[in-house]
Amino acid sequence: MIAPPFERVSVRVALAIGFCVTLGLWLYTGYAFQSRIDQVQREASEVATRYTRAQDLLATVRAQVLLSSVRVRDALLNPEPQLLAEYRQHLQSSRGVVKMALADYEPVVKTSDESEQIARLMREADQFHDTSIEVLNDAAGRSPGAIREILTSYIGPRREAAVAMSEEIQSLNRRAYIQQQNEIAEIHRLAERDSRRGLGIALVTGLGVLLLTSVYAGRLESRLRSQLKRDIRISRELHETATKLISAQEEERRRIARELHDEVGQLLTAVKVELTVAKRALEQSGVSAEPLAEAQSITDGALRSVRNLTQLLHPSVLDDLGLAAAIDASLRGLARRHDIRTELTQAGMAERLPREVELAAYRIVQEALTNVAKHAHARQCFVHLTHLPERLLIEVEDDGVGLSDTAAASNDRGLGLVSVRERAARLGGTFNILSGPGQGTRLVVSLPDRGAVA
Repeated sequence: MIAPPFERVSVRVALAIGFCVTLGLWLYTGYAFQSRIDQVQREASEVATRYTRAQDLLATVRAQVLLSSVRVRDALLNPEPQLLAEYRQHLQSSRGVVKMALADYEPVVKTSDESEQIARLMREADQFHDTSIEVLNDAAGRSPGAIREILTSYIGPRREAAVAMSEEIQSLNRRAYIQQQNEIAEIHRLAERDSRRGLGIALVTGLGVLLLTSVYAGRLESRLRSQLKRDIRISRELHETATKLISAQEEERRRIARELHDEVGQLLTAVKVELTVAKRALEQSGVSAEPLAEAQSITDGALRSVRNLTQLLHPSVLDDLGLAAAIDASLRGLARRHDIRTELTQAGMAERLPREVELAAYRIVQEALTNVAKHAHARQCFVHLTHLPERLLIEVEDDGVGLSDTAAASNDRGLGLVSVRERAARLGGTFNILSGPGQGTRLVVSLPDRGAVA
């Protein structure tokens, strides 16, 4: 069954993707907001700069017009030729200042109406200065009444027109500046709204990714629980199967041992008796009984083989005398067959253990002795039995070639020790091998003395 695409993504990848998406949205939102705010601040600064400069230039124009008006009045009140020349020079200079100020003028917001008003202000200022210069040219010899008439009829209106025009333009600038500031504030508000929206989207996306990841993690946890339950069930079934197999194996060994003892052993014993009777009869009749002696020797060997097989399959001494006696018999057999010095030491073994524990311990030692005989090339082997509170400690040591570090670490010495491990595990015991190249081998098994555990 092919898993859905979402389930094929690991939790780590899903979390990384969610984190990157959320972080990207937050960074993009923050960058966009900051960029917009910077742009708004730049625009506000430019508007404020233009407004301040425009107001200063218009104030300069108004000041020059007012100053020129004062100078014309002074010239008319004191029309000396030398002073009139100085006043005309001041008026020409004032005209130049006004023209430069209006040439440098930049409106806050460029509109056609304001351009027309600037042009009108330029014309009004020019007319004011032209009129003022003409008045000064004809100022000599005028009466006080004529001077007042000139100031009232010509100079005053031109001055007021220029001043009014500059104030009107300043007022227009103020309105444009206020309007621009309102627009900037609106842009700022929209930027904040967009920023909050982006942050909200990032938050919702992050929560969505978190939810999806949690759902996925929950599915994985559920599948893991199911797998663990399945593994526990399979392990229990395997344990029960191994227990049944070992029990069946022991039962089969006991049956074969009994049949060998009862059937084959008795037949061989009967053959041996018959051979003995025949040999005695031949000797009494004076015929050589040498062929029957050879047959008797073969029969004796067959009987010993049957007894050994019977002991290997199911030692009767284990049922009759207990674990220590059965292991001692196995050690004597090992010493006799392979010329290995053996020794059994025991502590706390006065009482009998449960039958299942004794049988498992005997088979464990039997398998260990088989490995010593086949693989260790040892000169001596020692078995230690120690009955601790609620546990039986079994140690089998030899001085053979030992195991490599890898084999010792993995407890791997063939199918025989796999059986040892299974027997120990079935009873809830532990199994370890301590060994090294050229350092011999020490097998340590600890079994609970209460029998099999569920």
